[in-house]
Amino acid sequence: MISAEVEIVAQFYELDPMQVVWHGNYAKFLERARCALLDKIGYNYPEMNQSGFLWPIVDMQIKYVRPIRYAQAILVLATLVEYENRLKISYRCHDKITGEVLTKAHTTQVAVDAATGELCLESPAFLIDKIRSFL
Repeated sequence: MISAEVEIVAQFYELDPMQVVWHGNYAKFLERARCALLDKIGYNYPEMNQSGFLWPIVDMQIKYVRPIRYAQAILVLATLVEYENRLKISYRCHDKITGEVLTKAHTTQVAVDAATGELCLESPAFLIDKIRSFL
């Protein structure tokens, strides 16, 4: 499948009182990797908007394996695992130096017709064709 990876360095303002990255900030890390993946496909938020479809996230699951600490460099890998009926993306956050898995996650997005607000049971054909051109 198609993957993209981003590097993130944990910043002081992302920490909680226990001196680890606050759990709510992980969604930001996933979003950065997801955007890199969508850029690679050529269907990021501006292209979604132009296509007439909205892609809300309807499910996000995160497994916190090990904490991320201040100034720790991590690599966040986003991989497209489903695309015909929804966009399901899996994520792995790894320590850049050791390769240790820190976080596992996935998000699910569904197509919604922007004009009608109706949920689409299949991804738009042009997106399926675009993704298949990478495979």
